[in-house]
Amino acid sequence: MITGLDHIGIAVSKIDEALNVFEKTLGLKVEKVLPFEERKLKIAFLLAGETKIELLEPMDREGTVAKFIERRGEGIQHIAFTVTDIEDTLRQLKEKGVELVDEKPRIGVECKKIAFLHPRSTKGVLIELCER
Repeated sequence: MITGLDHIGIAVSKIDEALNVFEKTLGLKVEKVLPFEERKLKIAFLLAGETKIELLEPMDREGTVAKFIERRGEGIQHIAFTVTDIEDTLRQLKEKGVELVDEKPRIGVECKKIAFLHPRSTKGVLIELCER
């Protein structure tokens, strides 16, 4: 099932302002910044040791990250865990009664399989599963 922490997704209004904090103030190294058109996001990837930080800026007011910021403000939007077999992990979690956002994995921005677990089943935390 879960083999480690992959990344932490942080919803931000403006990536450039957030990079001032994470890169210039905290000293994290920016790996890349790119658009993710499918989800209408601009994403900055920063390295923090073995874990990545994803800064998520909405490019559309109707997307899930934009709605998150509107309801809760900027901040941690999701936590992503690495798994070895995402299909099997989803099956096991569903058997345990976990509500899935994604019944089947989809391709994420870094060309890996991803799926989300609904926060109602995980104590209010949006969890992403990642298979590299």
